[in-house]
Amino acid sequence: MKSAKKRTPAISIHGQLMLFIGGMTLLTVGLIWGIITYALAPKYNATIRQNLTDKASAITAIFDQTDSEISSRDFGVLQLDDDFWDSLGQTFADKRINMDGYCVDFSDSTLRCLKAYESMYPCLLHESTGAFSGEFGYSLNTRQLIAFRQQLFKDGSLYKIVQMGSNRQMVVGQLSADGQYGIIVSTSLAQIATAAEVLRSILWPVALFLLVLDLVFAMLFSRWFTRPIRQLSSGAKEIAAGNYDIQLPVVHHDEIGQLAEDFNHMAAEVKRSAQLEKDILANVSHDLRTPLTLIKGYAETVRDLTGTDADKRTEQCNIIVDETDRLSALVNSVMELSKVQSGAEKPSLIDFDMGELCFEVAGRYDALCGQNHWHLELQADEAAPVCADPAMMERVLHNLLGNAFHHIGADGQVVLRVLPQPDGCRVEIEDHGPGIPPEDLPYIFDRYYRARQDSGKVGTGLGLSITKAILQQHGFAFGVNSALGQGSTFWFVMRDIRTGPHA
Repeated sequence: MKSAKKRTPAISIHGQLMLFIGGMTLLTVGLIWGIITYALAPKYNATIRQNLTDKASAITAIFDQTDSEISSRDFGVLQLDDDFWDSLGQTFADKRINMDGYCVDFSDSTLRCLKAYESMYPCLLHESTGAFSGEFGYSLNTRQLIAFRQQLFKDGSLYKIVQMGSNRQMVVGQLSADGQYGIIVSTSLAQIATAAEVLRSILWPVALFLLVLDLVFAMLFSRWFTRPIRQLSSGAKEIAAGNYDIQLPVVHHDEIGQLAEDFNHMAAEVKRSAQLEKDILANVSHDLRTPLTLIKGYAETVRDLTGTDADKRTEQCNIIVDETDRLSALVNSVMELSKVQSGAEKPSLIDFDMGELCFEVAGRYDALCGQNHWHLELQADEAAPVCADPAMMERVLHNLLGNAFHHIGADGQVVLRVLPQPDGCRVEIEDHGPGIPPEDLPYIFDRYYRARQDSGKVGTGLGLSITKAILQQHGFAFGVNSALGQGSTFWFVMRDIRTGPHA
């Protein structure tokens, strides 16, 4: 004998949410660590370089504009006199080009320094030193600076990062349009590596705090989130235990709220089905018990008492045959309903005229109507082409006509009406009997359901249920209009089933 597989314990939604939020926290922390380690310094340097390039371009533009103005008056080469430097210094002072925290070195093609502006300490280019008075002292022609000027005039541009000890400085250089003057702009790089190390050092304690906080939040949130699911589970167990009166509170109108509404609807339907099963059991038991009791009783009578009396024996045998037929009709109805509802018997679609089918079915009731002095009026004057299973539609007509004759009024009149429509037809069976109480109308097509005035009457109680199953299988709309004392009209509307079901 094969051993049963061990069931792997499933993680609850509560645990899944905690794992998800905890995992997302760790993933976020890891992403931040990666950004600090691999992306912070390059991004910072690129931003500083762009800033230096923009300032160098703005200063170079001043040189080029002045050169153009002087050349246009035929003064020859650009003359960088005191007025020019004073004007440029005023530009820096007015913050039109903000040079706070920057170093600017101006040189010509001889690699000598023409002017320098220092607003940074320490400066690795000019080897600046501070004084107690707050003034800077710096060298204008350091070996490194001369080398930078030489590279600038040779290549036309300059980009360097200078480092001395823990100090780092970025250098960007540009030439004026005529190539005679070089502008080198520099600024200190903050201790980005140190800053990154500090950020990494505080990241893990912060991550631990966030992880604990997120897990607590996840625990509280998951309890709130899973509460309606636990209520659904509890309700399902109640239904499994036989308590069909359970109804769940619907607090929120979200997906879980919709699920709770669907559960309540399901519980109501299960309750109704359970009650219907009880009714079916009671009705079937009664319907089967009566013919079986009669069959047994008359069979025993024939055997024990009337075996030699031919007339009585014939009468009692006829009763046995009638009750056997009644029992067979009940069994056949149950089997027919089961086949249609289970889908074992599917419609065989054929194009035919519903008016002709109604004419054929109506003709079979001539003898019945003649015996009982009833009248079946057929109103089917126009062609009504449809697509359906004619055998199933014939069953529907017989069931509805049988029901109509079962409730025929004092006038003995039943009407079978076919009303052609653009895409099918509407069929109506009208009687002038006692009608159906309003409270019974919603259940008239249910299995074994009988209106109060029908209790005790002969019949299986399955005819309208079979009719409902066939019409639903075809996708046809159906219903009944009735008023007490005025009769009932059962109707169904036939559409082309190939175009899809119709409500």
